[in-house]
Amino acid sequence: MALTVSNGFISSLRFCDSQEPFVVPETLAEMTDQLQRYFNGQLKEFNLPLKPAGTAFQLKVWNLLAEIPYGKTTTYGAVAEKLGLKNGARAVGLANSLNPVPIIIPCHRVIGQKGALTGYAGGIWRKEWLLRMESMFSPEGLFKL
Repeated sequence: MALTVSNGFISSLRFCDSQEPFVVPETLAEMTDQLQRYFNGQLKEFNLPLKPAGTAFQLKVWNLLAEIPYGKTTTYGAVAEKLGLKNGARAVGLANSLNPVPIIIPCHRVIGQKGALTGYAGGIWRKEWLLRMESMFSPEGLFKL
């Protein structure tokens, strides 16, 4: 994973397939610690300074995504309804796919109306893996594979 930080705020997080070792700068220690605790099932909610760049609509969607509890899922349509959009599932899906801070803003917790794992910028296999990992540490998880 690669983090981009600007003025102390996380602006993006990207998946990388590289296995090369790296040194974590001291300024990123808290961020990497929280990510590591998340992957170990010890952290259910991030407390990191975020400043993702996006349109006003994208920011509204991402704010709603940040409210989805650990181990739970919701649908694109349900997010659209919260925004007052009658037929806005596709617009929510597009905003979801452009989330520059996946995992921290948990866009992987948004699924299709009938429970299908639809779309994930990091790859469907990563979305499935993240949901499985969260369900292991959260027996109340709504998504069961």
